[in-house]
Amino acid sequence: MDMAFLITAFATLFVVIDPPGLIPLFIALTPGMSPMQRRAIGLRACLVGIAILTLFGLAGEAVLGFIGISMPAFRIAGGILLFLTALDMLFERRTQRREGQTTVSDHDPSVFPLAIPLIAGPGAIATMILLVGQSGGWQGTLAVHLVMLGVVLMAFLLFLVAGPLERALGRTGTVVITRLLGMLLAALSVQFVIDGVRGTGLIG
Repeated sequence: MDMAFLITAFATLFVVIDPPGLIPLFIALTPGMSPMQRRAIGLRACLVGIAILTLFGLAGEAVLGFIGISMPAFRIAGGILLFLTALDMLFERRTQRREGQTTVSDHDPSVFPLAIPLIAGPGAIATMILLVGQSGGWQGTLAVHLVMLGVVLMAFLLFLVAGPLERALGRTGTVVITRLLGMLLAALSVQFVIDGVRGTGLIG
């Protein structure tokens, strides 16, 4: 296996999944949770993300094609889901906390939005399909999946330090970061939709 290809695969997946960038998102989505709760949520999110990326890495575009879904459509759907998460971070969860409608223990963001679309989002899925297509043979396919496992493992290890980081930021710092990230997530979700629409050829 070409070492240059492995380095490229690692760099691409690392940038797309962005383990360091997931830390503040993880903090914002698990406010006030105990280390054990956060560990369980982080582990579940990573396992689900690995399963999804493995599925698409092995089956590729055949999975989407079988059910009649194009990658542009998948990007648009992912963007819409991410936008709903951004709205939740900006408004809804704050309102629910004030009105006492929801407790922290009722909230489990492990599958959505952590696993999908933050870890195994449209970009990561498309990257897995592309890398496996370029790998050439089962050895290359295995190598790509091992690289993906390594990147997701890094994300999990970073999730484990979310608690100390949250304590360092304090409640005010965490709230400010949550609002800012909500705006950034909204912009990212719109970009997903734009990329999806562009992929359909409707816009240049």
